[in-house]
Amino acid sequence: MAAYVIVDIIEIKDPVTYEEYRRVVSASIEQYGGKFIVRNGKFEVVEGDWQPKRIVILEFESMEQAKRWYDSEEYRSPKELRLKSAKSQLVFVEGL
Repeated sequence: MAAYVIVDIIEIKDPVTYEEYRRVVSASIEQYGGKFIVRNGKFEVVEGDWQPKRIVILEFESMEQAKRWYDSEEYRSPKELRLKSAKSQLVFVEGL
């Protein structure tokens, strides 16, 4: 069953470091079979009061594979860049 990583980048505190993160993160995602579904595309809130800033959605073949990527050595350094440069929220969710 496919799984998705949904991220809301609430605030970019250090744009230079965040751009470095964006430059290097794709290789780790691809290595674990993931792909970008959404990467900061235009959106419109139609219900509720959620006000996301930058939405990113990744797709992996399974929840286990998404977790392997997130906990991987290959993502460790990019994750540190993201955590240092931006305030974000991240969830894993299984698809159909």
